[in-house]
Amino acid sequence: MSLRFNAISNISKENDGLASKPSTKITGIFGESVFTLKTAREFLSDEAYKSLITSIRGGKKIDRNVASQIANGIRAWAESKGVTHYTHWFQPLTGTTAEKHDSFFTLKSDGTAIEEFDGAALIQQEPDASSFPSGGLRATFEARGYTAWDPSSPAFIIETGDGRTLCIPTIFVSYTGESLDYKAPLLKALESLNKSAVEVCNYFDKNVTKVTATLGWEQEYFVIDEALANARPDLVQSGRTVFGAAPAKGQQLEDHYFGSIPERVYAFMRDYEAEAYKLGIPLRTRHNEVAPAQFECAPIFEEVNIAVDHNTLLMDVMSRVAKRHKLVVLLHEKPFAGINGSGKHNNWSMATDTGVNLLAPGKTPKTNLMFLTFFVNTIKAVHDYADILRAAIASAPNDHRLGANEAPPAIISVFVGQYLAKVLADVETRVGHKFDEQDEAILKLDLHRSIPELMLDNTDRNRTSPFAFTGNKFEFRAVGSSANCAISMTVLNTIVADTLRKFKIDVDTLIEKGDKKEIAIMHVIQKYIVESKKVLFEGDGYSDDWHHEAERRGLPNLKTTPVALDAMVTDKAKHLFETNNVYSHTELEARHEIELEKYIKKVQIEARIMGDLAINHILPAAIKYQNELLTNVNGLKAAGLPEVAYASQLSILKEVSEHIQIIHTKVHGMVEARKIVNNIENTRTKAIAYESQVKSAFFDEIRYHVDKLEGLVDDETWTLPKYREMLFLR
Repeated sequence: MSLRFNAISNISKENDGLASKPSTKITGIFGESVFTLKTAREFLSDEAYKSLITSIRGGKKIDRNVASQIANGIRAWAESKGVTHYTHWFQPLTGTTAEKHDSFFTLKSDGTAIEEFDGAALIQQEPDASSFPSGGLRATFEARGYTAWDPSSPAFIIETGDGRTLCIPTIFVSYTGESLDYKAPLLKALESLNKSAVEVCNYFDKNVTKVTATLGWEQEYFVIDEALANARPDLVQSGRTVFGAAPAKGQQLEDHYFGSIPERVYAFMRDYEAEAYKLGIPLRTRHNEVAPAQFECAPIFEEVNIAVDHNTLLMDVMSRVAKRHKLVVLLHEKPFAGINGSGKHNNWSMATDTGVNLLAPGKTPKTNLMFLTFFVNTIKAVHDYADILRAAIASAPNDHRLGANEAPPAIISVFVGQYLAKVLADVETRVGHKFDEQDEAILKLDLHRSIPELMLDNTDRNRTSPFAFTGNKFEFRAVGSSANCAISMTVLNTIVADTLRKFKIDVDTLIEKGDKKEIAIMHVIQKYIVESKKVLFEGDGYSDDWHHEAERRGLPNLKTTPVALDAMVTDKAKHLFETNNVYSHTELEARHEIELEKYIKKVQIEARIMGDLAINHILPAAIKYQNELLTNVNGLKAAGLPEVAYASQLSILKEVSEHIQIIHTKVHGMVEARKIVNNIENTRTKAIAYESQVKSAFFDEIRYHVDKLEGLVDDETWTLPKYREMLFLR
């Protein structure tokens, strides 16, 4: 019996004993595996606790002597939880997390065995930097890199089976200081935003001393049976099915969305949620998504750095917990053709240390003017840096999803809803009007009338928009489900920081010329609205009309990753990131190289998988069926029956034979094309060639003929689990 039928026959048995754990009050377990400030108060001295608080809230460096006190406190807490090892947990440019475990155990010079964790081990370690992607920053013989503790993200304990490991969130940099991870640039971008936003906030409230960017991500994912997944080499190696005919029932009945959660998946959800709560991940929502076997979870908003760590951690937790339930979580953006893929909507806003959401309309003219300031500056940032924002979501998996009538198009635009669109239009119509002191009160009153009715969610949603305002936040919908949120958040916070910095310069210039502050602010807001209005779009982003309209407006439509990534290394990008102290020129060039190499490798792997499956799974099954048809036809002929008796068999035989021939020819052509492309030395040229000469030239056509064969070949002969089985059997 094939792996496919073994998997199908065992599904009912796999459900035995998989009931979820008894319900536990969430507040009773929330954060129990995290070294929270409450825990720190219990395990640290006053000096160590105050130093930690100052570092977290004020960004001050921790003295190494005090760090040893903090390390001892963290070790004491961890050991009380059964921990024996610790690791610096970091996020290298592989797209996953990394960790190297060390034990607290050590020997003194006299041979005495002790448990020890000092400040030096907490603050810094030296993993091999040459074995991670570096874009040429590190050669194989230049192996040294450093991980450095990030006190703003609390330490936590990961449970793997019966073992427990203390994880210290860290940044990862090279020996020469360049960032080799996602966290270090994100922290710099957040600090840049804080500085620029505070200076603008002080126009309205001098008490504001800190602005924090917040993030609430929505994680979409598929869940399928482990045995079925393991019987699909393409899922095992690439995370998506490169072949697979559409089932009779897909998502067309729209009966899965928000439907009753299947019991086996529900048990898995409760299990991973419990693990997440212990790690301080504040999950709030779970539900069925649109496609069969697709689901979503979402947390309460957190500060961006913590939210990014939590999302990255959760993806790992989900994958590990799924194994307990003999399930597999698919985080690929497009694991199945013909049904919706998965995204990771990034809901982003800014909040002051005085408790104000800067993207929430207020109740007074003054707070509404502040809202309008940050609202318009965000739109201006997206307009001015749309190409760089597009580059932040570029990847081989996301190329399968963007613009596929399930996700926003590759054209970056902003949706604000009809009410706020009218407010912006009203401000714009004052072009050429010189505001004066008499207008000031009227202008404020106009805004006061227009905006307070828009509190919270008085704006519609536009699922076709990549960047939509949804009441008191912007939702960046185009981020891929497997992506690290840090990439898009680094870019978004940087471009808004840069726009706010320029805004302050423009306003101060007008004030110096004699304008009152509020009038100067309104003049600059008006100017920004006029300059960025072409990025505003309220209609259907899936329509062909929008593509033509976007082209007419001059908006970039960068459809493939190799081309979209070019925006990372333009003079504009280099100036942007260098001015805001986020990336150096060298770091940008390195990241560009890394992302191109990642694209090449992913397409290369998929091409190899297609070839392997076609030659070793598809064609043998088809040829076997071809022989059966031929035997049948010859037998009927030998029996003296007229041709009409086997005309249907001959027709099927001809069709099967044609598909076999085309698949074999196209796979051979793809292999030869890959050989040619592999000889290209320039990474960008090679990536573009892999897209045009391998992926676009062969993938869809080979798939078409394989999927046609799936509909023709005897079901008992077909070895690969089919869509109807993977999506509906659990």
